[in-house]
Amino acid sequence: MMLPLKCIVCVVSLLIGNAVASEVNSVKIPKDQHAHFARDDYLYDTLTKALIRAQYPAEIEFVDVHPHQQRNLMSLDDGSLDLYWSMSSPERESLATAIKIPLFKGYIGKRALVTNKDNLDKFKDIKTLEQLSKLSSVQGHDWPDMRILVNNGLNVRPLSNLKAMFVLTSQGRIDYFPRSFIEVNSELLEPQHKNLRVVPNLYISYPTALYYFVSKDKPELAKAVEQGIKIMQKNGEFDALFYEYFATDLNSLPYTKGETIEIKLVNPYF
Repeated sequence: MMLPLKCIVCVVSLLIGNAVASEVNSVKIPKDQHAHFARDDYLYDTLTKALIRAQYPAEIEFVDVHPHQQRNLMSLDDGSLDLYWSMSSPERESLATAIKIPLFKGYIGKRALVTNKDNLDKFKDIKTLEQLSKLSSVQGHDWPDMRILVNNGLNVRPLSNLKAMFVLTSQGRIDYFPRSFIEVNSELLEPQHKNLRVVPNLYISYPTALYYFVSKDKPELAKAVEQGIKIMQKNGEFDALFYEYFATDLNSLPYTKGETIEIKLVNPYF
């Protein structure tokens, strides 16, 4: 059964209870900004389970973070955060220690096209990257995805505010907003997104991964996280947890076998 977020800290506390106080390690991680999103609960759940498997006594401290991803990764260097999660890029891997185990099993690079429901007809005949490049999209200005889409010739508007990206798409001022298979269903449940839809039988994909990033000042934490996840992979717990959180969402996407077009992009930054 999926673990409620408030109970995840309790699980870590059980481990703490078995350790001498001086052995307990404080781990500062970003505070959940989307408490009802499966993506965020899964990342917390995986982390705490990995620390337990690695027998690394930890007390989780939740820290308010900036909405800009790059700034949060830089916080790993100044001690504001000990661990963060992010899509990978060469620049990001230079800022912190990347635990190179894809937490979303590649699905972070599979992108549903979210659009205003009145714009669905624009996508009916699109089958190629060249055709898709005629339409407008939006991405975070500091996201690795931004450079990937631009590098592949797509028409992308950079913005810094996630809410504004959805608003522009909802208003039809942007044709589509690529969102990962992992997060799109949770996002479209938001009341303000009621006129947004996933384009059926068409999506884009590119090779990438979302990793845990650990401060370079915390090598033992990095070692524990990697060791714990590898134990979970070996005993089947990692796959089981992933599909517990995401199987329903993945299976509910509007893609018909044999009819769906996957437009593959090149990612020179991964």
